[in-house]
Amino acid sequence: MKELTSESLRNLYLEFFRQRGHAVIPSASLIPENDPTVLFTTAGMHPLVPYLLGEKHPAGNRLCDVQKCVRTGDIDEVGDSSHCTFFEMLGNWSLGDYFKQEMIAWSYEFLTSPEYLGIPVEDIAVTCFAGDEDCPRDDESAKKWIECGIDPKHVFFLPKSGNWWGPAGTTGPCGPDTEMHIIRNHAEADKLSSDQFDLAPAGTFLEIWNDVFMQYNKTADGKYEPLKQCNVDTGMGLERTLCILNGKASVYETDIFENAIAEIERLTGLKYNQSEDVTRAFRVVLDHVRTATFMLGDTKGIVPSNTDQGYILRRIIRRAVRFGRNIGLPQGALNSVSKTIIEKYKDVYPELVRNSAKIEEELNKEETKFSRTLAQGLKEFEKVASQLGAGQEIDGVTAFHLYDTYGFPVEITQEMAREKGLSVDVKGYEAAYAEHQAKSRAGSEQKFACGLADHKEETTYLHTATHLLHAALKKVCSPDIEQKGSNITEERLRFDFNFSRKLTPEEVAEVEKLVNDVIKADVPVVMKEMSLEEAKEQGFTGLFESKYGERVKTYTIGDFSKEICGGPHAEHTGLLGTFKIAKQENVSAGVKRIKAVLVK
Repeated sequence: MKELTSESLRNLYLEFFRQRGHAVIPSASLIPENDPTVLFTTAGMHPLVPYLLGEKHPAGNRLCDVQKCVRTGDIDEVGDSSHCTFFEMLGNWSLGDYFKQEMIAWSYEFLTSPEYLGIPVEDIAVTCFAGDEDCPRDDESAKKWIECGIDPKHVFFLPKSGNWWGPAGTTGPCGPDTEMHIIRNHAEADKLSSDQFDLAPAGTFLEIWNDVFMQYNKTADGKYEPLKQCNVDTGMGLERTLCILNGKASVYETDIFENAIAEIERLTGLKYNQSEDVTRAFRVVLDHVRTATFMLGDTKGIVPSNTDQGYILRRIIRRAVRFGRNIGLPQGALNSVSKTIIEKYKDVYPELVRNSAKIEEELNKEETKFSRTLAQGLKEFEKVASQLGAGQEIDGVTAFHLYDTYGFPVEITQEMAREKGLSVDVKGYEAAYAEHQAKSRAGSEQKFACGLADHKEETTYLHTATHLLHAALKKVCSPDIEQKGSNITEERLRFDFNFSRKLTPEEVAEVEKLVNDVIKADVPVVMKEMSLEEAKEQGFTGLFESKYGERVKTYTIGDFSKEICGGPHAEHTGLLGTFKIAKQENVSAGVKRIKAVLVK
């Protein structure tokens, strides 16, 4: 493989596609244009959706760029070897021009040619769409990969859950994709047949690139019709690709972060890799300062606040401050680290230099504001935590007090609680927050209600699926199971619950079957308002009932699920798609976590 710097990889990618007739377009803002349903640009294709739907792009029908992106759905994972909240996506598009034959040939050339990435062909595996009752198997893509030189035993097929994109909503453009992976363990990879990719042990493959072929339109009645204009949409994560090419164990060990790491080492007297806890703290600070720098320096730059994008920015900065204090970063250190980020990216994103004064001012202001109360808030938290045993819960009023008095976003309180084997009454927090907001700004209580990142359609559907999951777990595993927390983005749901062990494969299959049976039955989701007492008498589940007001919203899904909830929900279950449990995790003693997705 060819060792590259971040600068040379960007240039190499763009020049490759420029030579093949693509117009190089600049990165769009991190703040989506005219799209109130999402807070940030989450993928390279996001700013190009109108053109993928048929609108003419002024630069033509062959495009490429490096797009700034932010995803915060898995912010708790930041600190491991690969997760970042800010990242750059290398992408190219065909708007009704070339299609599978050309794109796959170019992908193979860019990956394997010594002139470009120089990855040995024997180290590459690809996946293609396996086909189902809606759309045929993508043999065209598989055949082209083999013609290019990929070993047939390294061509795998996956269902819609693995090799399908879209539509963005319930209807619209969609189609199969083909993903390229680096084989990290040949012994395991070579044991697999073409339909066993998902059975590979963790670490066998590492995805590097994805080509999406939008060739169908999903209609309102669920049919997949061929599109008149077939598009190509690709995405290659710059940080992950650098990590692979340079043989690094982590994205944080590439040239992107080396000067920032040196600055943190200088400020703390610690070494980046001296212990697991220190390394994790370094990574959180590195990621969050970089993300905050780009948010503040964006052409539509935002500032910390208690709502929408500003809330996410505030949470990220304050999380960086907390982890920074754990390794001895002094007051004002975030700005010192930010300056190394600006220096690194100044030639690629000159807006960071133009807005450097604003970045410095807002970082210092937010760090100072939180630092004033951080020590007191930590003492208050420790006092509360010391009175609770493993598996117990910090009540919602206390969580809101930590937020309102000491500036701790509830997510930080949750994180600290997990570190001590505790959980947080999130619904109770939301009720306390809503009560507080009702005294000043009516309606604002819905901003981050029910653990939802936003009220986008996909998020709403996943919220409804969470109710079905909760009910199914009670039926399959134990009637005593109760929700201990949730977080829902447009991409996945995360559900925490009390249980002593992970689910067995048989239990996972049964839970999925129960949920999908209700979805297939297309059951209406019925909302009724009633008194809390009536809801209790009628058997509705309310996890933190003492925190609700006198009147509550109840949601009934057939005879399967009855819950008190603030909403929003799908109108009927048939809209949801196919429910799939993606991952199980331990949260703390007696608390487990399920991450699940809906596949359209």
